[in-house]
Amino acid sequence: MVDNTPQQLFVYEHDARRLELLIRILYWIAIGIVAWVYGLIAFVCLILQWVYILVMGRRQQGLSDFARGYLEYTVHRLPYTYIMTDKRPTILPDPVKIFEESG
Repeated sequence: MVDNTPQQLFVYEHDARRLELLIRILYWIAIGIVAWVYGLIAFVCLILQWVYILVMGRRQQGLSDFARGYLEYTVHRLPYTYIMTDKRPTILPDPVKIFEESG
Protein backbone atom coordinates (compact mmCIF):
# COMPACT_ATOMS: atom_id res chain seq x y z
CA MET A 1 0.00 0.00 0.00
CA VAL A 2 1.35 3.41 -0.99
CA ASP A 3 1.29 6.25 1.54
CA ASN A 4 -0.16 9.28 -0.25
CA THR A 5 -0.15 11.66 2.69
CA PRO A 6 1.61 14.97 1.98
CA GLN A 7 5.14 15.26 3.35
CA GLN A 8 6.97 18.45 4.13
CA LEU A 9 10.11 18.76 1.98
CA PHE A 10 12.26 21.11 4.04
CA VAL A 11 12.53 19.44 7.44
CA TYR A 12 15.55 19.54 9.76
CA GLU A 13 17.30 16.18 10.17
CA HIS A 14 19.87 15.90 12.96
CA ASP A 15 21.72 12.77 11.84
CA ALA A 16 23.90 12.74 8.72
CA ARG A 17 26.10 10.08 7.11
CA ARG A 18 29.64 10.92 6.04
CA LEU A 19 29.59 8.45 3.15
CA GLU A 20 26.45 10.11 1.79
CA LEU A 21 28.31 13.42 1.82
CA LEU A 22 30.86 11.98 -0.63
CA ILE A 23 28.22 10.32 -2.82
CA ARG A 24 26.35 13.63 -2.89
CA ILE A 25 29.12 15.20 -5.02
CA LEU A 26 28.38 12.79 -7.88
CA TYR A 27 24.66 13.35 -7.45
CA TRP A 28 25.17 17.14 -7.54
CA ILE A 29 26.92 16.81 -10.88
CA ALA A 30 24.26 14.50 -12.36
CA ILE A 31 21.33 16.54 -11.02
CA GLY A 32 23.02 19.73 -12.22
CA ILE A 33 23.38 18.40 -15.77
CA VAL A 34 19.76 17.19 -15.91
CA ALA A 35 18.49 20.46 -14.37
CA TRP A 36 20.53 22.50 -16.85
CA VAL A 37 19.18 20.64 -19.90
CA TYR A 38 15.64 20.59 -18.47
CA GLY A 39 15.93 24.32 -17.71
CA LEU A 40 17.04 25.17 -21.25
CA ILE A 41 14.07 23.30 -22.70
CA ALA A 42 11.74 24.91 -20.14
CA PHE A 43 13.08 28.34 -21.12
CA VAL A 44 12.30 27.62 -24.79
CA CYS A 45 8.81 26.51 -23.71
CA LEU A 46 8.35 29.80 -21.83
CA ILE A 47 9.30 31.80 -24.92
CA LEU A 48 6.91 29.73 -27.04
CA GLN A 49 4.21 30.18 -24.39
CA TRP A 50 4.73 33.95 -24.47
CA VAL A 51 4.31 33.99 -28.26
CA TYR A 52 1.30 31.67 -28.04
CA ILE A 53 -0.39 33.94 -25.50
CA LEU A 54 0.39 37.01 -27.62
CA VAL A 55 -1.14 35.45 -30.75
CA MET A 56 -3.95 33.29 -29.34
CA GLY A 57 -4.83 35.12 -26.13
CA ARG A 58 -4.68 31.93 -24.04
CA ARG A 59 -2.12 29.46 -22.69
CA GLN A 60 -1.08 26.17 -24.27
CA GLN A 61 -1.38 23.42 -21.64
CA GLY A 62 1.52 21.26 -22.85
CA LEU A 63 3.98 24.15 -22.59
CA SER A 64 2.63 25.09 -19.18
CA ASP A 65 2.86 21.48 -17.95
CA PHE A 66 6.48 21.25 -19.08
CA ALA A 67 7.43 24.44 -17.23
CA ARG A 68 5.59 23.19 -14.12
CA GLY A 69 7.46 19.88 -14.37
CA TYR A 70 10.78 21.74 -14.37
CA LEU A 71 9.79 23.72 -11.26
CA GLU A 72 8.65 20.54 -9.50
CA TYR A 73 11.93 18.84 -10.44
CA THR A 74 14.09 21.59 -8.99
CA VAL A 75 12.05 22.11 -5.82
CA HIS A 76 11.90 18.36 -5.13
CA ARG A 77 15.71 18.12 -5.26
CA LEU A 78 16.53 21.23 -3.21
CA PRO A 79 16.56 19.54 0.23
CA TYR A 80 19.18 17.05 -0.98
CA THR A 81 21.31 19.54 -2.90
CA TYR A 82 21.30 21.97 0.06
CA ILE A 83 22.45 19.18 2.41
CA MET A 84 19.22 19.22 4.43
CA THR A 85 18.57 15.48 4.10
CA ASP A 86 20.37 12.26 3.22
CA LYS A 87 17.31 10.95 1.36
CA ARG A 88 18.50 10.71 -2.24
CA PRO A 89 16.04 11.83 -4.93
CA THR A 90 16.06 10.31 -8.39
CA ILE A 91 18.32 12.01 -10.91
CA LEU A 92 15.80 11.93 -13.75
CA PRO A 93 12.44 13.69 -13.47
CA ASP A 94 9.72 11.79 -11.67
CA PRO A 95 6.09 12.75 -11.05
CA VAL A 96 5.77 14.92 -7.95
CA LYS A 97 3.18 17.42 -6.81
CA ILE A 98 3.79 20.62 -4.90
CA PHE A 99 0.97 22.13 -2.90
CA GLU A 100 0.62 25.38 -1.05
CA GLU A 101 -1.10 25.22 2.30
CA SER A 102 -3.69 27.95 2.73
CA GLY A 103 -4.69 29.64 5.94
